[in-house]
Amino acid sequence: MTFQTLIFYFLAAVLIFAAVRVITAKNPVHAALFLVLSFFNGSALWLLIQAEFLGITLVLVYVGAVMVLFLFVVMMLDINFEKLRAGFWKHLPLAGIVAGLMVVEMVAVFSSPASGLGDFNSIQTAATEDGNTKIIGKALYTQFIYPFEIAAIILLVAIVAAIALTLRGRKDAKAQDPGLQAKVKSTDRVRVIKMAAVVEQPVTVDEQKTGE
Repeated sequence: MTFQTLIFYFLAAVLIFAAVRVITAKNPVHAALFLVLSFFNGSALWLLIQAEFLGITLVLVYVGAVMVLFLFVVMMLDINFEKLRAGFWKHLPLAGIVAGLMVVEMVAVFSSPASGLGDFNSIQTAATEDGNTKIIGKALYTQFIYPFEIAAIILLVAIVAAIALTLRGRKDAKAQDPGLQAKVKSTDRVRVIKMAAVVEQPVTVDEQKTGE
């Protein structure tokens, strides 16, 4: 076992541990920090296969921007996370079965010759000749287009699931109808009332004494 292989297994083990802690940590801030750790380990794995562009992009985009936004949202909003996690263990067996099926399908797809995941040596050799960023773009949209489309579909499913989870009907929620707002006229909002002018008479000293 070479030193590079040993580093790979160490980083992969830390990455798996951090990913598990993201979904099992009770404190949302701790979960976000574990996600930052998993991003750093993923970036190091990219660097091991000479994909410096992807590794630096992962740190700059996700750790430097997305995770900062996550931390701000988690720390500023008063969210009852205990209520959100109420059905976690109840639905864990079904979620485990679905996750296992997805892993089996991904292994079956990536192990097939049509996926184009077998020849990494030629990619690393070309990366030293044409440049890292250029060869990644060529490989991503030619040889690895099939896994790239699968990853895009998985991300799309995650986006739809996140939107569906947040669309919970609440009685105290207030919503606006854009159609009614577009039909509003100025007369519906402001009413001009004409009133007769009233001229106030000056008050004399005798009237002031009488009022007292």
